[in-house]
Amino acid sequence: MKKLFLLTAWVLAANIVIAGVDTVQVYSKAMHKTIKTIVITPNSYTKESDRFPVVYLLHGFSGDYTNWIKNVPQIERYASDYRLLIVCPDGGYSSWYFDSPIDTTFKYETFVANELINYIDTHYKTIAAANARAITGLSMGGHGGLFLGLRHADIYGACGSMSGGVDLHYSTRKFDVAKRIGDTAHYADNWKNYSVLWVVEKYPKTRQKIIFDCGTDDFFYNDNKALHVKMLQLQIPHDYIERPGKHDWNYWSNAIQYQLLFFYKFFEQMNENLKR
Repeated sequence: MKKLFLLTAWVLAANIVIAGVDTVQVYSKAMHKTIKTIVITPNSYTKESDRFPVVYLLHGFSGDYTNWIKNVPQIERYASDYRLLIVCPDGGYSSWYFDSPIDTTFKYETFVANELINYIDTHYKTIAAANARAITGLSMGGHGGLFLGLRHADIYGACGSMSGGVDLHYSTRKFDVAKRIGDTAHYADNWKNYSVLWVVEKYPKTRQKIIFDCGTDDFFYNDNKALHVKMLQLQIPHDYIERPGKHDWNYWSNAIQYQLLFFYKFFEQMNENLKR
């Protein structure tokens, strides 16, 4: 009986890979440094399980890679509920997820849209295809979610934003944006070229799924509303949500579940299309 118990325990252990929350060190060749990243795996993640889609979830200005799991611990459950991986990279104190045109030490677009994806697809059981990847985030990370998603539609089949700083002109004297793209006097073009509000004008006609939302009491509300109107004018399909809320974790902890459900349905639809 004891031998049977030990054998059963060994078989169970052999079938289980660490499922939950990992903190990994991802080396960025572009920036010559190691960047901490949290990877949340669903409870169905085992050696024998199928591969999973991935949502890349970005933090905001002055935040770090731990913000989401600390402030919204239920995202660990959402990963299991929606059967996906959630990856939360460190985007620096104020990177805005650019490859900075004036500071070559900041290449977070290259890191998130290239190096990080390569690492995750190599070390985890992912579906390494655009129709199984999404990216979103809050505030600075909301800008990053749409900025990177729109510029790399071949990598992310879906993208989103929560309370995103989608027009950088709001932040000419705030949030270190000028440190990343230069001042408005000498680098005026950068303030358009790196703003989501103008990036959408170069949006490739793809089937990419887009979702963004903002609280009506948020200081970024008017910019998000303007982005919604502009996308309607440009006939870019998207889901836009506005509801009462401020620029705070009360709003984001509610918004993230809706966005993960949106991405889950997208992944499921893509999977059904492949079966046909």
